[in-house]
Amino acid sequence: MDEIKGFFKQAGKEFLNAAGDAAMGAAKEVMGSVINEIFIKKEAETKRILPSIKNMRVVSKRTQLLGETAAYSHRPRQDIQDFDTIRQQCLNSGSLFEDPLFPASDESLMFSRRPDRYIEWLRPHEICDNPQFFVEGYSRFDVQQGELGDCWLLAAAANLTQDSNLFFRVVPPDQSFEENYAGIFHFRFWQYGKWVDVVIDDRLPTSRGELMYMHSAERNEFWSALLEKAYAKLHGSYEALKGGSTCEAMEDFTGGVTEWYDLKEAPQNLFSILAKAAERNSMMGCSLEADPNVLEAETPEGLIRGHAYSITKVCMIDIATPNRQGKIPMIRLRNPWGNEAEWNGPWSDGSPEWRYIPDDQKHEIGLNFDRDGEFWMSFQDFLHYFERVEICNLSPDSLTESQQNDGKRKWEMSMFEGEWTPGVTAGGCRNFLETFWHNPQYVITLEDPDEEDDDGKCTVIVALMQKNRRSKRNLGMECLTIGFAIYHLNERDLQVRPQGLSFFKYRSSVARSPHFINTREVTARFKLPPGHYLIVPSTFDPNEEGEFIIRVFSESQMDMEENDDHVGYGDGADNDNRPGGLYPNMPSPVAPPVDPQKEALARLFKSVAGADMEVDWMELKRILDHSLRDELPITTSSLETAQNVKENLAPLSQENGNVPNTNNNNDLDVGNILNTIVSLLCGLCNKDNSVQEMFGLDDQNNTTQRLYDPNRTDDYNSPVMTATPEGFSKDICRSMVAMLDVDKSGKLGLEEFEALLTDIAKWKAVFKIYDVHQTGRIDGFQLRQALNSAGYHLNNRILNALVHRYGSRDGKIAFDDFLMCAVKIKTFIDIFKDKDTENTETATFTMDEWIESTIYS
Repeated sequence: MDEIKGFFKQAGKEFLNAAGDAAMGAAKEVMGSVINEIFIKKEAETKRILPSIKNMRVVSKRTQLLGETAAYSHRPRQDIQDFDTIRQQCLNSGSLFEDPLFPASDESLMFSRRPDRYIEWLRPHEICDNPQFFVEGYSRFDVQQGELGDCWLLAAAANLTQDSNLFFRVVPPDQSFEENYAGIFHFRFWQYGKWVDVVIDDRLPTSRGELMYMHSAERNEFWSALLEKAYAKLHGSYEALKGGSTCEAMEDFTGGVTEWYDLKEAPQNLFSILAKAAERNSMMGCSLEADPNVLEAETPEGLIRGHAYSITKVCMIDIATPNRQGKIPMIRLRNPWGNEAEWNGPWSDGSPEWRYIPDDQKHEIGLNFDRDGEFWMSFQDFLHYFERVEICNLSPDSLTESQQNDGKRKWEMSMFEGEWTPGVTAGGCRNFLETFWHNPQYVITLEDPDEEDDDGKCTVIVALMQKNRRSKRNLGMECLTIGFAIYHLNERDLQVRPQGLSFFKYRSSVARSPHFINTREVTARFKLPPGHYLIVPSTFDPNEEGEFIIRVFSESQMDMEENDDHVGYGDGADNDNRPGGLYPNMPSPVAPPVDPQKEALARLFKSVAGADMEVDWMELKRILDHSLRDELPITTSSLETAQNVKENLAPLSQENGNVPNTNNNNDLDVGNILNTIVSLLCGLCNKDNSVQEMFGLDDQNNTTQRLYDPNRTDDYNSPVMTATPEGFSKDICRSMVAMLDVDKSGKLGLEEFEALLTDIAKWKAVFKIYDVHQTGRIDGFQLRQALNSAGYHLNNRILNALVHRYGSRDGKIAFDDFLMCAVKIKTFIDIFKDKDTENTETATFTMDEWIESTIYS
């Protein structure tokens, strides 16, 4: 025993000599190097490196059924409804479909209050004779607003009718009130990178026999009313559709990306932007600011405040007056009410200005003076009377082959899904520098400038969208305040994944979102020189939880990737994100020719394991609980636990047929071995010890024990290194055994036992470095750094999953949970690596193999 203590004293002296006059904090940071050299020895010289695993989410192109959820979605799983299957079942049974997921009841109408009158749900054939899905086709005049404040949705629906390809992707034509009618219909909407098929029945809310909400100008036409119901089901209720932006609905109808402009601060080339958008089949809308005192107040010019209008045409029109000839920029708009509420100023229906337009030009633009809600304005009047314009740029897959052959252009697009997890990847905006770098990061590479750009720059549209907020309004959940920043990267910067604190401390952004705002999506258009750029999406405040997708549109070729760590083993080398690694350059302690520590460990193992020379999880738990007993808070239960551990030590040895002879000086007492060897392995970083005490250099034995104080509200009473007075949980002890149990016997041999203690000592040393407040818990923001110092590289998705699984409500990680994280990571990487024999970053498992591996681990 004296030889072991002497060895640790010598190691401690060499550690202090190497540290020199550095501050105590720096000494603690490099302390892990000595621990590693003492206990790992040859293992440290041959570290295992797992080839980088590059994870990239692939967005499915197939239509998803409502209720199916992505692997990383946090939305509750619903029953999956397949339109064809349900319709055939109804036809076979002779019944009409009644949707159990969106019932004909008040809960489907409103979530904040009860209706103010009797609402009757009727099927179309109960409302009128000869109901039709379409009456003489479909047009923007089929979209009429009802009592619901969803004019933003109607404006987008009216725009949708302008393109048959887009329209029939949302409104499948394989349904009617005649052939195969079973009271069931379906519609498709784009939702965060996927097309979702929404099934509904055809029971519609009515009052006194009339439809309450969206309807057609034709009383027996119902596609628009059913479309609105499907959209309401997607978001949980009709009330959830109250108030919104035309951009939101246009994106859900097309999968495009929207941008908007304040017309009081419109760019000089706005007409060109709108005209190019029209050339790319973009959907556009505009509005005036609402009157706070009057709902949808009408201006003297006939425009409705707070109302969404569709832009149906942008063009230059030939004009010939007695004094001059030329072209005038014009814009055609439509009021979704589809009635006489129209603009009454210059170029309105029947105004005298039209006499200066040639007849062939009138015919070409489809001019009519019907009181149908559609009207023309000059672009100058448009800028003067309207206040906001919205553009939905269509995704590349929205253009048909014939449209591309006709010269229509398409955008280049990249998209990624991400998540802000409190304490891990929810770092807040640049105002919170210390946590900002923890946000997800993405790199885009712009290769060539736009074809028609004289400045040699690239047009880029960046769109950041938060997910699933409208559907959770009934839970009181509103949109987060979000935005993004863009930084230029040089070739050297590309080698760092992700960028750390010092990068953002000394770099300024080259572009950013115009606002941090609480809307579903924030979008901005930029002109950037070719090169590499880093995009950092964030909420305004840190620790706000949410999911998002980020999309980038560009006119020229572009590449995009997530700027995240590769998954696998690392060498513990640190970049600027980390306060210090476990392998600094310093002299290694010289071990004696005969290793008494190893001999003592072997005797310990023999005493504990008994005749079978193996340790199971219960024996491991007793060892760990005993070695860490002094670090538990002093409570009645912990005193009982300590007593139970002490009483169980002798039976532990007796059960294994090996009772130590305390009268024989050549044998080691089990209790003494547990106190000396295991405590040395696992207790080097006791929070009340100085560096000298850790290595046995202080001859004074401080036996003062801190007592539990029920009056303290700070971290005084927090457990140190272990979270409960009952010691380590069954799960973590079982997982530790499974991690090194190659033959799946449920027990560890001597070499496996020694390796496990080595890992525990290393993980504890790492944890101590990052437990700066000595509370026995580390902040979730430090989990990446801590695991990296322990030799593991993880990406954001895995870190988010770990904190969701092992973190507390405030995003903290306790010591035993940190151990479980490390155990799980090491185990699963080893399982993967064992199957990836050729280092191809691909592993193949049978169902049996996968279930066996995951269940046992």
